[in-house]
Amino acid sequence: MKHKSAFVLLAAVPSIVFAADSRPRGVAPDFAKFYKSKDTFKCIYNPSIEVPFGKVNDDYCDCPDGSDEPGTSACSALSHLSPSYPIGASTLKLNSTQALPGFYCKNKGHQGSYIPFEIVNDGVCDYELCCDGSDEFDHAGGVSCPDKCKEIGKEWRKKDEARQKSMTSALKRRKELVVEAQRRRKEVEERITSLGTEIKGQEMKVKSLEEALAEAEKKDRGRMFHGSGKGGKTRVLSGLAKARIQQLRDTLTEVKTQRDDLKSRVKQLEDLLTRFKTEYNPNFNDEGVKQAVRAWDDYAAVDRGATAQDEGVEADILEILKPDSETEGINFAEFENEDEDDVDMLYQLEAYLPASLKEWIAEKYSEFKKFLQTNGVIAVSSDSEVKESPAVTTARTSLSDAEKRLRELTSDRDNHEAEMTKDYGPDSVFRALKGTCVSTDSGEYTYELCWMDKTKQKPKKGGGDTNMGNFVSFGKITVDESLPADGRGLGKGERLTMKYENGQGCWNGPSRSTTVVMACAEKDEIWKVFEEEKCVYRMDVGTAAVCEIVGARKQSEDTVGKDEL
Repeated sequence: MKHKSAFVLLAAVPSIVFAADSRPRGVAPDFAKFYKSKDTFKCIYNPSIEVPFGKVNDDYCDCPDGSDEPGTSACSALSHLSPSYPIGASTLKLNSTQALPGFYCKNKGHQGSYIPFEIVNDGVCDYELCCDGSDEFDHAGGVSCPDKCKEIGKEWRKKDEARQKSMTSALKRRKELVVEAQRRRKEVEERITSLGTEIKGQEMKVKSLEEALAEAEKKDRGRMFHGSGKGGKTRVLSGLAKARIQQLRDTLTEVKTQRDDLKSRVKQLEDLLTRFKTEYNPNFNDEGVKQAVRAWDDYAAVDRGATAQDEGVEADILEILKPDSETEGINFAEFENEDEDDVDMLYQLEAYLPASLKEWIAEKYSEFKKFLQTNGVIAVSSDSEVKESPAVTTARTSLSDAEKRLRELTSDRDNHEAEMTKDYGPDSVFRALKGTCVSTDSGEYTYELCWMDKTKQKPKKGGGDTNMGNFVSFGKITVDESLPADGRGLGKGERLTMKYENGQGCWNGPSRSTTVVMACAEKDEIWKVFEEEKCVYRMDVGTAAVCEIVGARKQSEDTVGKDEL
């Protein structure tokens, strides 16, 4: 801060202290009302403190809020210790908050703007903010900053005209997107209603087909004659008879074995008694023994008489146990010819027909055989093509198709209902953008944003894509950035964001995620992509979807002030 006495003479020179009009240097039109009096000046935030008007812009900080130095850098580092408070002021409760936003450059021919007090008279021409060079009025270091507002303003107005035209187009496009989003939403609503009606009808159809299948199966069970082998009823019955006879033979074999065992045991007893009779002492006066010998003689006499009959029975049993091929019984092999069944027997006449008719006969025979099997005239074997009647097959197929269709309709309806509950941003405008993508090249990669879906990183030299996140939700963020002349930037204020999370995992790090920050633009485009921290990305994106009449205009005016033409 410069010493007050060094600028006493400057305060007496109006051309230095004041601009050509009534406002002191550095004062914007919005604050002109505080500088109307030419006698005294009241500090803006501390009106109880008054200083002579001659002390305004004297390069010495007299007001705690710095409002007496709108055109110098004297109060750029405001402190309670720096102002020289009038007598008695130290007992007051003072507000030392900076009252003015900065040094105001009028920039006639362009648009006025503020610059920080710190850079006033710093020996640098800050034409991007102060094109009239008024911030370097002291020519520090011999620097002179000629007024360039005419040419700068002309170029700016040219770009601003194009920007405003683009903004108008962007607003128009947003309206179109909203209309398209509403149309798509209505389509979903209508589809849900339509699916509901169709599902009810399909449920009734499934129930009806279930009843039809049950009825067809019931009729089929009462009509169809099933067998375990090939051929017709004769063959099936012969198979059953053969099995039954074989069962009887097996039983007879078992009985014969048991009988032979018993005969063996009887023979042993007979031999024992024979020896007893021969070897016992007749002179032994034992009436019991004598009675046993007489009984054995009677038994032996009867047994010898039955020997011829037993031999005949034995011969009959052995004859029965012989295979059918060795007897004069039923030759079941004649009924087991796999190339012949009931219908084959019926159609032996084919051998007597001309060769030209045999193919036709074979075709008709196959059809007729299936007909007979279907209608229960001949048996349906386990390996036959005819497993059930056409009515049952048709009913079963119809029911299966109907159930599959019902599942498809139900799944489709559930998906559409879930779609209706999703957040698509203000006015559901992003519903119109769903399914579309934008991309930009940056270094070795191409970055892609797919609305409401995912973000990707694609290497230009080949290799797989990297998922940088899947859409999760909308949010908001406050930004404070200078808006480029072409308007392709975020500007200042609150901006809508889209959060993409749970992307491909980073090596030794978290899963990738991307925050998409959006600002109004005529075209959907990615302006900038950068990594805020490891595997956490940010995309600055322009899209008409976030344009609003007030917001769009404010974004355009964020970095400029009122036109001083």
